[in-house]
Amino acid sequence: MSLRIEDYALLGDTHTAALVGCDGSIDWLCLPRFDSAACFAAILGGPDNGRWLLAPAGERRAVARRYRGDSLVLETDHANADGRVRVTDFMPVREDRPVLTRIVEGLRGRVAMRSRLCLRFDYGHIAPWIRGDGRRRYAYAGPDTVVVDAGVDCRTGAGTCSADFTVGEGERVAFRIAWCGPREQPPGAFGAHQAEAAATATERWWQRWVEGCTYRGVYRQAVVRSLLTLKALSYAPSGGIVAAPTTSLPEQLGGVRNWDYRYCWLRDATFTLMALLDAGYEQEAVAWREWLLRALAGDPRQMQIMYGVEGERRLTESTLDHLEGYADSRPVRIGNAASGQVQLDVYGEVMDALHQARSHGVPPQQDAWDIQRALMDHLESHWRDPDNGIWEMRGPFRDFTHSKIMAWVAADRAVKAVDHLRLDGPAESWKRLRQEIFDDVCENGYDTRRGTFTQAYGSKTLDASLLLIPSVGFLAATDERMTGTVASIEKELCQDGFVQRYTTTEGTEAVDGLPAGEGAFLPCTFWLADNYIMQGRTDEGRTLFERLMALRNDLGLLSEEYDTSNGRLIGNFPQAFSHVPLVITAQNFQEGGGPAHHRSNARPPFRGRGKTDAAGQESGGGRRT
Repeated sequence: MSLRIEDYALLGDTHTAALVGCDGSIDWLCLPRFDSAACFAAILGGPDNGRWLLAPAGERRAVARRYRGDSLVLETDHANADGRVRVTDFMPVREDRPVLTRIVEGLRGRVAMRSRLCLRFDYGHIAPWIRGDGRRRYAYAGPDTVVVDAGVDCRTGAGTCSADFTVGEGERVAFRIAWCGPREQPPGAFGAHQAEAAATATERWWQRWVEGCTYRGVYRQAVVRSLLTLKALSYAPSGGIVAAPTTSLPEQLGGVRNWDYRYCWLRDATFTLMALLDAGYEQEAVAWREWLLRALAGDPRQMQIMYGVEGERRLTESTLDHLEGYADSRPVRIGNAASGQVQLDVYGEVMDALHQARSHGVPPQQDAWDIQRALMDHLESHWRDPDNGIWEMRGPFRDFTHSKIMAWVAADRAVKAVDHLRLDGPAESWKRLRQEIFDDVCENGYDTRRGTFTQAYGSKTLDASLLLIPSVGFLAATDERMTGTVASIEKELCQDGFVQRYTTTEGTEAVDGLPAGEGAFLPCTFWLADNYIMQGRTDEGRTLFERLMALRNDLGLLSEEYDTSNGRLIGNFPQAFSHVPLVITAQNFQEGGGPAHHRSNARPPFRGRGKTDAAGQESGGGRRT
């Protein structure tokens, strides 16, 4: 039976990541990169699809687990009738190769332990040859070699390496696996002393990084853990940030909405950059900009919505039929066909991300502005095109309201770059474009009878992405059109107080081509809290924010969605798109405002009957509203 998603902990080395269950089993690990084939895939199948169990033999219980301070060094305490042990798991921040280390320490009594290492390359499909003797083994399969070091004698079977041993109070036994390329030299000698030194160095590395955090609010502990998670999801060589380290953890238990999130979405860029910049991490913003410039190299008009960690464009989607899926949720997918979709909102998100970086003092770069000019040239003639929308609908193109609003954001940030930052560009032309898009959205994306913006032009469906309207500065949160939209979303999209992305019942199948059904979408619920804060409903915002905080697992981690019926986290885990708004919303409670206030234009509310223009003017009477 599968562990719950919230029963897992994250390990990472800023190149890849592993998931460790509270039972002592590492059930997910891709080597050597986030998007490489998994060598532990038990979370999507079973133990025979690859895992590493290290725990007391026989009946046991995990009595506590924690990260060491502000780090990704994990400690799990296990107890049974014979005593108590601690297992410390970590991945040293990458230098030359991926390494995963585990240390068993006796705390009380004398406990019988077992290690069951089952390596299965290619997502649980290929059992490697295992060679060697003594306390070092080599597991081979094609281009992959994993060196296995153990502090006790091991025995090997068909692609497995096992050990049974006992540990007494004060004793330590260390294990390590290290990936090597086919012609690389194996790592050097290993023992308990080297493992302890590596654990201390890893803890210090993460703590030094946390020292750069400038957030000092009441939610600092939660913010720091989310920032650590975002850093762990970054790919250090390029600066790209993956959406999650996993694939195919379902949006509905037993459902088919199972996607590969081990890639870099441009959409997440603005949110991630704002969270990091407002927390004091300028270096990460510079690294991401370098990744973006490489990813968009060539013709920026061919911009995709997502790329590989090094900017790869071909993310061909396929299914792994030999895996039964988490909680029997099939199919298991690798690759992501959404990479070929048309989503106009990414133009606004890229323009906004680069604008916010400059506004926070990141040194400007001419190449970045040249790309932005090219993006604006393309957008001017294509902003009216229908697209797949923010939620990557796998169906016919539509005129999604959020996509048009983000086209407005692109024009708005282009104007500000010229007017405020003195960059060179046709500001008057962009101002006219900004106004044209604004009028079009207010005319076609707003349902005057119901008093709410809608998912798409001519649609009656609501969409939680509309909660971003005030955060991006399109309208003030107190504008009556926005308060009406919030009220409609509260009424129609909230389930037990949490927000769903859009209506997933009647008619939805025809839109995205898949059966309806998913959990409450956690980022959207954070966006609702942001609206409460910007509307002056601070107590309601805090109550909702703290309800969301309570959904984190015992280590402070969140997935993408929450199953209100079963009270479980669902979706890929941990999810950057959930941790980013946690950081932003916490910052928004600060005196003087946070990222949502910085991005908005502080436009006064609409009170008249005429249209409000893109600079806050009412076209009917010509006065300020």
